[in-house]
Amino acid sequence: MKKFAIISLLALLCIQAAGAVRLPSVLCDGMVIQRNKPICIWGWADSHESFSLCWQGASHQVAADENGRWEITLPAAEAGGPYTMTVGDVQINDILVGDVFLCSGQSNMELPVRRVTDMFADEIASYENNAIRHYIVPKVFDFNNPQDDTPAASWKLCTQNNVMEFSALAYFFAKEIYSHTGVPVGLVNASWGGTPVEAWMSEEALKPFPKHLNEKRIYEDEAYREMIKKLEGQAFHRWNTTLDNGDPGLSGSIRWYSPLLDDSDWTEVGLFSKNWGNDGLNPVGGSHWFRKEVEVPAEWEGKEAIIRMGCIVDADSVYVNGHLVGNTTYQYPPRKYNIPAGVLKAGKNNITVRVISNGGQPSFVPEKPYKLICGNKEISLEGTWKYRQGAPMPPAPSMMFFCYKPVCLYNAMIHPLKNLSFSGAIWYQGESNVERRNEYADLLCGMIDDWRRTFDDPDLPFYIVELADFLHEDDIQGRRAWEEMRAEQKKAAERSTDAILIPNKDLGEWNDIHPLDKKTLGRRVAEEVLKKNKRN
Repeated sequence: MKKFAIISLLALLCIQAAGAVRLPSVLCDGMVIQRNKPICIWGWADSHESFSLCWQGASHQVAADENGRWEITLPAAEAGGPYTMTVGDVQINDILVGDVFLCSGQSNMELPVRRVTDMFADEIASYENNAIRHYIVPKVFDFNNPQDDTPAASWKLCTQNNVMEFSALAYFFAKEIYSHTGVPVGLVNASWGGTPVEAWMSEEALKPFPKHLNEKRIYEDEAYREMIKKLEGQAFHRWNTTLDNGDPGLSGSIRWYSPLLDDSDWTEVGLFSKNWGNDGLNPVGGSHWFRKEVEVPAEWEGKEAIIRMGCIVDADSVYVNGHLVGNTTYQYPPRKYNIPAGVLKAGKNNITVRVISNGGQPSFVPEKPYKLICGNKEISLEGTWKYRQGAPMPPAPSMMFFCYKPVCLYNAMIHPLKNLSFSGAIWYQGESNVERRNEYADLLCGMIDDWRRTFDDPDLPFYIVELADFLHEDDIQGRRAWEEMRAEQKKAAERSTDAILIPNKDLGEWNDIHPLDKKTLGRRVAEEVLKKNKRN
């Protein structure tokens, strides 16, 4: 028994020793290190602990300070790999040395490959490359202090198992770069949909903008933030409960999504008509129901199929012959739902869509796909539908997104990367600053300087993506605002050294703030990077 206790104690001590050295989340298996620049490796250990770091055949002694922090700078390395690095008892495997790019901004940078498969499905399905790797910085915020680490995440290789979650822009950019250089490409993706530029700036950088700093200070108290979220949760619960309880389509012996429902007294409307969802003057929030009968050929019976319902403002639930086949909670994603085998039948089939409006004008977005698809055949779902209002509601409660507030993303998602070296930063953001475009050039120039200080790289190249065209030609005021915003982006690029504006206006889609053609855009960014590398 005594011998067993001694062995157990020794095992525990070994475990403690092995866990004493800790690395930041981004330094992990599969990582890509920037070539031809000194390599900073850092982390934490017990106070004053000494250990060895082994890299490319050399051993280096490292010692933690009194606070347990340690850092070592290794000589620059040429492109290559895979390599292994041992730090104390921690081993990092499958390391490549190549070109690393920081990819940041809002939803058009975040937009994953799976969202552009309508345009590029065959190309995406036929490509894999273990030398292209993607690291998504976890979405966290902090109002109080710049953080030294992020929650755990991992580097993903460009394989069919991983590629659908890559940033689409970063993916096509990396493919193009690699095709010219043959050098490994690392993509560090720190982006968050809807976020304004000031969320990505440090407190120091925002000193010339006291209004933004004061807004940040409002939300520094965690108890206050928790109270806001608690009240918000209660408000949404009450709104949604009232909506569902008051919706005649969800009560009664026959629900409105049932194929057995008699909808002969429903109003007929065109899918893109303005004759529904309002009282003739103002929009009506709440639920709106649509039904359509579709004739399906006999050879479709029992087979899997797909239903495309374009994009819908705001949320939807789609039923086929009474079966819920999909739902989406906000307006932007394309509605593409799988219909399981056995749901469709030969002859007449019922499709029902329950649309939820948060208070603005609900609509089906035109010039998007609305159809049933089975194999290589399809049936259009455009044209006339039966319509009935469900539960009219006041506007839904507003939602507080703390990640939209100043400084908090810099602290939690940029500062933890400060010891990394990059070949450049690709910035696709601005949609959320259009309404305050008069200050954007100053803010963006401040952010560029801020990040260069953070990464201790005064010449870090910035590739600023121009906002894509958006809004209908009849929206003269809105389109003018976006054009003025593009002028502010250009101004920022001209005022900042080593900043290049990437043309993107022509790739826009008037009816979608997230245009699909990220391939052409990725190629344009890659071309500018290659030009710059050639000059250097």
